[in-house]
Amino acid sequence: MSFARVAVTTVLRGLLTGLVTLILVLLAWQALLLVLDISPFLAKGPLDVWTWLVTVPEAADNRALILGNLVVTLSDAFLGFVAGLTCALLLAVVFTLSRGIEHALMPIALLLRSVPLVALVPIISLITGRGLTTAVVMGAIVVLFPALVNIAFGLRSSSPQISDVITVYGGSAVTALRKVALPSSLPSFFAAVKISVPGAITGALLAEWLTTGQGLGNSIVAAVAKVQNSEVWASVVVITIVSLALYGLAQVVENLVLRRMSMEQSTTG
Repeated sequence: MSFARVAVTTVLRGLLTGLVTLILVLLAWQALLLVLDISPFLAKGPLDVWTWLVTVPEAADNRALILGNLVVTLSDAFLGFVAGLTCALLLAVVFTLSRGIEHALMPIALLLRSVPLVALVPIISLITGRGLTTAVVMGAIVVLFPALVNIAFGLRSSSPQISDVITVYGGSAVTALRKVALPSSLPSFFAAVKISVPGAITGALLAEWLTTGQGLGNSIVAAVAKVQNSEVWASVVVITIVSLALYGLAQVVENLVLRRMSMEQSTTG
């Protein structure tokens, strides 16, 4: 089977999985509201959110409001995602090459992970100001530790026999890392990516809520204060759907890359 056909099949399977997941979430959402018997004024169901976004006379303005805030939040989350994942990858490589550096720096990563995020935001905002930098730093912190653990584990899961062969033929530790460890760590790297996507969005929302005063994080808090419950639910639904879509996209990319690598290895072998 050609790679193009495999790619189409993988994408279609991902879309089907995402559709089934969305349907199950909507059914569970509506069933939970019925079971708990929450006041319709407070709890909005899928049809209420659809009405607010699509059918009411102000639907266009509502969509524009949500979309504008969503763009800000996704921009903050993307920058935090890239910063956190890049730092995690570089640190994982350094840790793999030097145990001493790992023993010196890993406690700092553990400290960042153990401190509650709500407690970190005021300190970070004092250092970086109440702007974009705070949102990026928060997203990076949320992403850093789980990504670091996954990538470091993947780099160390490579075959020691193949690494020994490279060493015997005069290859350095960097060569073994590049030729063996990095390719074998791709499943762990993609696992880190999938974990980091919702983590970066969470960090961005938290920073927007507490410091920047922009994006969905701030608009949700403002809507709660104004008892604009339809806007609250619509914002939460939209960011949840986007998070699921981005997670699914990462899963599709992972399947394509790993399938391509396995096809290339079987061809060369």
